[in-house]
Amino acid sequence: MSPPSHRTLASPGRRRLLAGLGGLWLLTGLGLGPTPVVASLSPRRLRQTMQAQYGAPGVAALEAWFELLERLRPADLETRLREVNDFFNRRVRWLEDIDIWRQEDYWATPLETLGRGEGDCEDFTIAKYVTLKELGVPEDELRLVYVRARIGRSSLTQAHMVLGYYATPTADPLVLDNLVPSITRGSRRTDLDPLFSFNGRGLWAAGSSQSRADPVARLSRWRRVIDRMQQQGFIQGE
Repeated sequence: MSPPSHRTLASPGRRRLLAGLGGLWLLTGLGLGPTPVVASLSPRRLRQTMQAQYGAPGVAALEAWFELLERLRPADLETRLREVNDFFNRRVRWLEDIDIWRQEDYWATPLETLGRGEGDCEDFTIAKYVTLKELGVPEDELRLVYVRARIGRSSLTQAHMVLGYYATPTADPLVLDNLVPSITRGSRRTDLDPLFSFNGRGLWAAGSSQSRADPVARLSRWRRVIDRMQQQGFIQGE
């Protein structure tokens, strides 16, 4: 896909995006749980799982991720956001789920994304979300945002997901995206029409968006990702 075009800050789309990303608190629970998705990692178990599923290349990718975590733990927030965004945008090749998993819509865990070295927008977003949470960014400040992305200068749109960082619940978020390399304020991403956003604590609907997207159906995939993460080693433990 070609990178989206950017409109001016004065465009009407800016107001829609800001309102939509803030959204309306819709639901809590839904199996998302009040506790963090990643309480702490089990490095030994993650290594064992990666070795069994993806062999030495997968383990090398996992070790690079561990090194990233170690290097960024003392870093400031801006550096953590930028480095995590760059790490996955450089290391993971974008492909559609049908080409990677032979499924129409599969949400991968960070281990699966690193092991394959391939992913679609949901996989990039989930991996960045989990990594930033492990680096101590509060869950309340992160949301996975489901959007319609306009393609280039055309009127065509495509389903897409980005990660939003919110300094406060109503802040103009920073958007981490695999389509646009640099982290950009939500007010500048008028190529994106938000539909809903969520994290481990709840779901928000975009107040002005009209869409047939079913958040609950997609959150069932989110629950399955969390279950597999627990099995793989993203758990309270070592």
